[in-house]
Amino acid sequence: MEVECETIISRSRALVASYMFEPANDTRWTTGVLECRPLSPGRLRRGSRVRRTVKFGGKEFVYEYLVTDAYGDEFVEMKVEEPFPMRIRYELQDRPEGTAVRIHTKGEPAGFFRLAAPFLKGKVRKNIASDLANLKSQVEELRSSPG
Repeated sequence: MEVECETIISRSRALVASYMFEPANDTRWTTGVLECRPLSPGRLRRGSRVRRTVKFGGKEFVYEYLVTDAYGDEFVEMKVEEPFPMRIRYELQDRPEGTAVRIHTKGEPAGFFRLAAPFLKGKVRKNIASDLANLKSQVEELRSSPG
């Protein structure tokens, strides 16, 4: 299963990254995240671990994600093992109108989720589109730079 969604946020890449790559903000913009507890201090970077409690498909899960790669304000790539193995990549690119924000997920549903795969892909796409709309709304309310 592979899903990719993109939006344009009318703010600088640095501002988008400072908000999006900060785990303390996850519950504000990410669909279904009930609690987020960073196990590593600071913004997401290679080696960071974060524990999340989420609600998806009517079920509550606790899982950890590990940042496997990251580069400045350009991208963060994570992997999770629960509820099934998946890779998630947040990617930011400068555009004349602001910042292109792309979320790309790729995973192989297992167990119950394998049976629900056709429904699951649509649900994941809908959630990511909602996440990007939330992120856009919240970041566009922030000031581009202090003072």
